[in-house]
Amino acid sequence: MTDEVPKGSEPETSESLKAFGEVVKVFRKRAGLTQEQFAPLVGYSLPMVASIEQGRRLPSKEFVEKAEEVLDAFGVIRAAAKHLTRKAGLAKWFEEWAELEPQAVTLYAFEPRLAPGLLQTPAYARTLFEKQLPAMSDDKIETNLIARLERTRILTERPETIFSFIVEEHALRRQVAEPDVMHEQIGHILALGERRNIDIQVMPHSRGHHAGLDGPLCLLETKEHAWQAYSEGQGSGQLISDPKEVSILHQRYARMRAQALSVEATVGLLREIRGAL
Repeated sequence: MTDEVPKGSEPETSESLKAFGEVVKVFRKRAGLTQEQFAPLVGYSLPMVASIEQGRRLPSKEFVEKAEEVLDAFGVIRAAAKHLTRKAGLAKWFEEWAELEPQAVTLYAFEPRLAPGLLQTPAYARTLFEKQLPAMSDDKIETNLIARLERTRILTERPETIFSFIVEEHALRRQVAEPDVMHEQIGHILALGERRNIDIQVMPHSRGHHAGLDGPLCLLETKEHAWQAYSEGQGSGQLISDPKEVSILHQRYARMRAQALSVEATVGLLREIRGAL
């Protein structure tokens, strides 16, 4: 596995994102700071700061405020942020969650349908977009693929973030793509699971009833140690902030971690699935 986005998949940034990045860069240099010195001052990783300055990342509100404060930017960074437009490729109802993901210090996801988006290879994701209904244009497929690959950067750009994924066994056995694509996808998941901050577990067929039967769910902890949740259906998604509801989803996820195969047993099953392809 490489830390780089595959060749040819760099996102086409909006002019407002590039302009914002230039503003941050100018004020950072004015303050006499390198990116390496600036990153810890705003509480973000070096790759994340570089991505924002290059116009490849939509900065969070927290980044804007911290950069404004650290760089004493006379309100210019805040003003530039008001004119930002998000890159295409993300559903409107998913945008809030996508903005939270890069800030997470902990992120959990349960997926009963497919390989989780953050774990998908370019070939696997492309197949899903090509087969989606209603049909997408070639340009739309490329735009969506770029956006998805850009999201996966958090797995390598945030090595201190704790990630946990639980995936239904049938979601990995279902051959939604050609065998070689599925073989690569399972291998990619195995490689990601070798990272010390990423735990991947499979919910086996043999587990009948389990705590995740209500559907997919995601949980994340922000830098302020507040928890948010996200639930998604067909053509819709819901960001959940109510502490009581988030607590219930936490309980379900904790139970699922106990009900799923261990990380070690998951590796054996994934190798078995890959070998059968």
